[in-house]
Amino acid sequence: MVRQLTDTEIDAALAELTGWRRVEERPAIARSFKFTDFNQAFGFMTRVALMAEKLDHHPEWSNVYNRVEIVLMTHDAGGVSERDLKLARFIDSL
Repeated sequence: MVRQLTDTEIDAALAELTGWRRVEERPAIARSFKFTDFNQAFGFMTRVALMAEKLDHHPEWSNVYNRVEIVLMTHDAGGVSERDLKLARFIDSL
């Protein structure tokens, strides 16, 4: 089973990530993205999807035209795990 990170571990990771925040309603982290158009947003989502598949760890997300909302949480852990941070770091690298 995957270990849920402590609040201290999550806070330390959020300090190093760009634009990620805690989700108030549940134990997850989230980030919003805005692109110039739908094509750019969809290309971004495609790159994230390919990495998520490799990691076998898939985000919750939505897309409206040029905006993408991403929520990361490891359901097996009941909260944020190292899997979420790994995917968040990859997303930040894009």
